[in-house]
Amino acid sequence: MPTVAASSSPADDPAFDPDDPRHPAGAAVRAGGLAALDRVVTGCRACPRLVQWREETARTKRRAYRDWDYWARPVPGFGPPDAPLVLVGLAPAAHGANRTGRIFTGDPSGDLLYAALYELGFANRPESVRHGDGLELSGVRITDPVRCAPPDNRPSTAERDTCRPWITRELELMRPTVRTVVALGGFAWQAMLPVIADAGWRVPRPRPAFGHAALAVFPALDGGPDLRMYGCYHVSPRNTNTGRLTTAMLRDLLREAARSAGLDPR
Repeated sequence: MPTVAASSSPADDPAFDPDDPRHPAGAAVRAGGLAALDRVVTGCRACPRLVQWREETARTKRRAYRDWDYWARPVPGFGPPDAPLVLVGLAPAAHGANRTGRIFTGDPSGDLLYAALYELGFANRPESVRHGDGLELSGVRITDPVRCAPPDNRPSTAERDTCRPWITRELELMRPTVRTVVALGGFAWQAMLPVIADAGWRVPRPRPAFGHAALAVFPALDGGPDLRMYGCYHVSPRNTNTGRLTTAMLRDLLREAARSAGLDPR
């Protein structure tokens, strides 16, 4: 894992400037493929508060992870570039993906999600420990609308919007194969609506509302295949510990979404 970069402020780091080529508004659109996008996003420093938080968390650490060299950078998406099913979360956890370098890895939310994907036949192992541990996904890609860990797991509206070019470009690059999106939580659902519109699908009016097992269909503006989006309660401990989201509920929804994308779950 890389060492933590020194913090910068808007006054001394030009990457905070929307006109700077390293800013997501310019850098994302130049990525010619998902591998290039995943590589360049890790250098993003466009949101001062998030840069400060992700790096401060990596310095102070949690006692259980004091021997870890935290990732402390933006976290790219994970999964094959031709996946027909995309799962969208919220943002990396401070001591989860911000530590391990892979989305939904190193926290209870990821433990539940990857175990469900394994049971359905879309992961080659049920556990996700760290970047480079041999885990592979098939038919499914996982991403976030915000790529850096936010304080209290709550990115601001401005941070969400600043980060949007990354996931918009990701969806654009996946247009030949993507058929279904699962929004894990209301934040992901709302964040994806303008992304879907910018990536080439028509968002109906009034805008579809989030709910568990909610389904919205978006016609392609160029006459191509429709895109479907399912809502799913987030796989957070808050939802799973209270029974709002059970393992069976998650598995059933992912199975339905996978079938709608043309996959064959177990």
